[in-house]
Amino acid sequence: MPARTVFIAGAGTEIGKTYVTAALTRCLRAGGRTVRTLKPLASGVPPLHDPGFAESDTARLLDAQDLVLDAEAVEGCSPWRFSAPLSPDQAAVLEGRSLDLDDLIGWCRSQIAGTPGTLLIEGVGGLMSPVTAAATGLDWLKALSVPALLVTGSYLGAISHALTACETLRRYDVPLLAVVVSESVGAPAPVGTVAASIARHAGAPVFCLKRGEACPERLAALIDS
Repeated sequence: MPARTVFIAGAGTEIGKTYVTAALTRCLRAGGRTVRTLKPLASGVPPLHDPGFAESDTARLLDAQDLVLDAEAVEGCSPWRFSAPLSPDQAAVLEGRSLDLDDLIGWCRSQIAGTPGTLLIEGVGGLMSPVTAAATGLDWLKALSVPALLVTGSYLGAISHALTACETLRRYDVPLLAVVVSESVGAPAPVGTVAASIARHAGAPVFCLKRGEACPERLAALIDS
């Protein structure tokens, strides 16, 4: 039976998407659920032998799954890794590599078909960030035909960014399970205030995740329902 799959999309870049994905993974596992978490595309990833690898998104997601940081686990989580902290299309050019959307989609579909339980697929950057020379994260998400969990921050401007992403998902008939507001360091308003504003317009449940807090159980239950 194909996995229950959720795509973790971002309203922007560097807003806590991996933080939320890792917290959600831990919460699902703590509740006895079978979960696998992937970040097929990852930029800013040093080589495995580099001390900085432990701070990469891939390493954080593997740690949340209690997996050993070895070459097999890294390849199984993030088969397309780039060292430059840029959008994948730009990072690929710098490394003289290419990335084909069909290959990415095909790999993801094979993981959906072969994974039991719940599968979390974290996207890269914001919803409209380029993933190849011709395709964006939205194209990737649409092709997979799976529901989305949207992550945003609480920084000044986050409300507009989040609601624009919600509207974009609706425009393209992508089911939106929920929005998670990840607390931004130094934000001028409390994360709960930002979440309440988003909730008035999002048309989906909205959750808060403060730094250092565990993922809300209600969110995990929604994802696994």
